[in-house]
Amino acid sequence: MLDLRKIRAIGLDLDDTLWPIWPTIERAEVQLQQWLQSRAPAAAQAIADTRQRLQLRAELAQARPDLVHDMSAMRREIIRMALARCEEDTTLAEPAFEVFFEHRMRVDLFDDALPALRYLAGRFPVVAISNGNADVGRVGIGAHFAASLSAHLFGVAKPDVRIFHAAAAAAGVDPGAVLHIGDDPELDVLGGLDAGMQTVWLNRAGKDWQHLRHPHLAVTDLQQLCSMLETGSAD
Repeated sequence: MLDLRKIRAIGLDLDDTLWPIWPTIERAEVQLQQWLQSRAPAAAQAIADTRQRLQLRAELAQARPDLVHDMSAMRREIIRMALARCEEDTTLAEPAFEVFFEHRMRVDLFDDALPALRYLAGRFPVVAISNGNADVGRVGIGAHFAASLSAHLFGVAKPDVRIFHAAAAAAGVDPGAVLHIGDDPELDVLGGLDAGMQTVWLNRAGKDWQHLRHPHLAVTDLQQLCSMLETGSAD
């Protein structure tokens, strides 16, 4: 059960919490492939092939484990690897990535996301804590955040407690005063618990909880959470 009296700041996941991530990624990949098609057709075909793309990713993760937390660097290097192996112009990697990234920022918010952001930001400092590479400013919601921490810039990813503790510091509170909200049981809930935070599991799909430790609260949408905070009832 939540202790509402302790909440002084909000930690908030982004992908699959405020918007569905895979439709966004799929659209961005289509734009990337179309851009490459006229400039590096062999690499475009390699990147479009799921098996080849996953193989490149696996090879890169093994060769550069230091990049695994950095989605932008991984994507950029996979493009570069595909260009090199197809003997095409590797200088295209950076502009090709920028095409992908531009469209990756074009998210479709869940219907409850913006009203919830307005509600939460009107009452608490809200800090984004994400393993993805979304930029809340480019997405168009930056005004609702006091700070934003992403793994590719911070250097470690959830569930590492350091990124949670840094988020608490950015909000100017102790970790125990943060309520962290996210969709991922391991990354958001267990990671937040390890960091000493209260946690909310956003379970949009109605899945069963599979872990021994539990979130302080589980909700199916953000409006449900806001209503509970508004009424002071979080049973």
